[in-house]
Amino acid sequence: MSNKKERSLEQRQELLHVLHMRFEKNMHRHKGLEWAKVQARLDANPEKMWSLDDMEITGGEPDVVGYDKNTGEYIFYDCSAESPKGRRSVCYDHEALKSRKEYKPANSAINLASEMGIEILTEAQYRELQQLGNFDLKTSSWVKTPDKIRKLGGGLFCDRRYDTVFVYHNGAESYYAARGFRGCLRV
Repeated sequence: MSNKKERSLEQRQELLHVLHMRFEKNMHRHKGLEWAKVQARLDANPEKMWSLDDMEITGGEPDVVGYDKNTGEYIFYDCSAESPKGRRSVCYDHEALKSRKEYKPANSAINLASEMGIEILTEAQYRELQQLGNFDLKTSSWVKTPDKIRKLGGGLFCDRRYDTVFVYHNGAESYYAARGFRGCLRV
């Protein structure tokens, strides 16, 4: 990931261009929304740009998937076809990372999301995303795990197979090369 505090004007403009092109190419994800209003919101909240940049750098291909009328926030999800490459091979959270005696992964999904200033998708958000396209046909993504399950050592992840979204469980300390996480950012 990049240095959160320092983004040159050129880097910011390049990211805005990428986001704008993706927005225009995928209008089905945000029907009725206008890029000019999204960009105005981004301009008013420049601190969110580093999170979007980190989402992009790690392979998430963030795009607008909604608008919250109550808060005026635009909602970005990772829309890469597969779980973002730069965020795979991570266990679920810091507690799971600490519990591993050997072969520890470099990080956890929850830690990495926090460092990026984003939230991992909930199961409901993951299912919403799947209404916009076919994602995770070869990979899987950790999703926010309910406390009851997490306290018992488990973690939840999702994928799409056989034109169906599946939710599975695993030990939270597990990690696989094909499992990462998808993030959400509200701007």
